[in-house]
Amino acid sequence: MDLKVQNIDVHIKKNKIIKDISLKVKDKQFVGIIGPNGCGKSTFLKSIYKSIKPSNGTAILGDINILKSSEQKVAKNLGVVGQFNEMSFDLTVQQMVMLGRTPHKKLLEPDNEEDHLIVKEALKHTNLLEFTNRSYLSLSGGEKQRVVLARTIAQQPQFMILDEPTNHLDIRYQIEILSCVKSLNIGVLAALHDLELSAHYCDYIYAIKEGKVYAHGTPENVLTSDVIEALYGVKCQTFKNPITHELAFAYIYKE
Repeated sequence: MDLKVQNIDVHIKKNKIIKDISLKVKDKQFVGIIGPNGCGKSTFLKSIYKSIKPSNGTAILGDINILKSSEQKVAKNLGVVGQFNEMSFDLTVQQMVMLGRTPHKKLLEPDNEEDHLIVKEALKHTNLLEFTNRSYLSLSGGEKQRVVLARTIAQQPQFMILDEPTNHLDIRYQIEILSCVKSLNIGVLAALHDLELSAHYCDYIYAIKEGKVYAHGTPENVLTSDVIEALYGVKCQTFKNPITHELAFAYIYKE
């Protein structure tokens, strides 16, 4: 299922935050969005999954016009994992993940055997079976994020948006989250901070600066010294890791 986003603009309090962004994610492709804090990555993603209403543009997932379709229709096909998942009330991990079945059910329809099997598989896929009856509020940040991912998997989406899902997590949980998503073999659009993780997991990257697409292409073509300096204002040398043969980065600090 392809995602085609065209000419998205977002205004917030008369300020144009997102400026005519277009991008495409091919079926089963993992596409990353990088850029400095405040460049508009999260705002842009929110405009696609309808948390913020864009002032212009379209977002088409397969044959679904996301911005004009019902929440339920979109949720059957598009799952979202964000960076803030705090709750003021408590549920067990299983109850949290079961919420992912909501788009597939009628109002007040009880959970059935199929729902329970799907939830169990989602818990298994995220290595959370032993947490089934644990309180969600008792979990660490990384564990909570895995529960949210399991809930999204239980939606059975054909496409997933990751809105800075690994922000504030240690490297172990970052790798767990991204590896799990990659293994789903579905289309993914993800805002990411870590450039090495972007190079490892992304098939294609869009670099955003001041609300506009600054560069796009394969990780090798986008994650260059010049682009990194233009985006983040730091000098950096890129090279191939002699062991993994993947992109690596050496930042040059000056007193």
